[in-house]
Amino acid sequence: MTDSLVIIPSYNEIENIKAIVKAVFDLPKDFDVLVVDDNSPDGTGAAVKELQKKFPDRLFLEERKEKSGLGTAYIHGFKWALEREYQYIFEMDADFSHRPSDLPRLYRACVNGADVVVGSRYKKGVNVVNWPLYRILLSYGASFYVKLITGMKVHDPTAGFVCYKRKVLETLDLDSVKFIGYAFQIEMKYRAYLKKFRIEEVSIIFTDREKGKSKMSTSIIWEAVFGVISMRIRSLFKRNGF
Repeated sequence: MTDSLVIIPSYNEIENIKAIVKAVFDLPKDFDVLVVDDNSPDGTGAAVKELQKKFPDRLFLEERKEKSGLGTAYIHGFKWALEREYQYIFEMDADFSHRPSDLPRLYRACVNGADVVVGSRYKKGVNVVNWPLYRILLSYGASFYVKLITGMKVHDPTAGFVCYKRKVLETLDLDSVKFIGYAFQIEMKYRAYLKKFRIEEVSIIFTDREKGKSKMSTSIIWEAVFGVISMRIRSLFKRNGF
């Protein structure tokens, strides 16, 4: 059994899921993969089950009844991982916006002393491919806004390509995590920051999806904008598990 688990949430990722799983398994470092699928009507779950026949001991599937948000999918995956012996737990998108080849770099940074490692689009300038200018400005502006409100010295606090050491997820109160969309990534890093865990960033190149449809929506963005302020206020009053 490997010490590392990659959690991939999925909803209608039939065009990407087999390729992304195989790309992870082709790496020289062994990673197990857990797909958390929200009952995708396009058959994503069935595609994973078919692939499990080839990788029965490395590929796992958790199927949920309905689409319930990115954050709850990851919390489900975190709890699944903590019930087993994994020491390094990764978040990664299914659409190849995060390159599987970068997983060993995040892993090494964790092994070498970091508690949380962020695959960062903004550590060294702006490393984003195929995004329109307005989306780059929105994302980069959101990162600056989060740093300003929270005080975190993280260049890419909204990033979704992350490695957590087991002890971080064991320490955080996962049941009290409030946000389920875009702001979930911010809240997880902020909770780790308040617990004094060591957060490091590894520069990556982020490439927008080529297949499938983005799950980003206006409501998810507004959750992040207003959620960061409420999160900061709650933390000041030591409420809701902060």
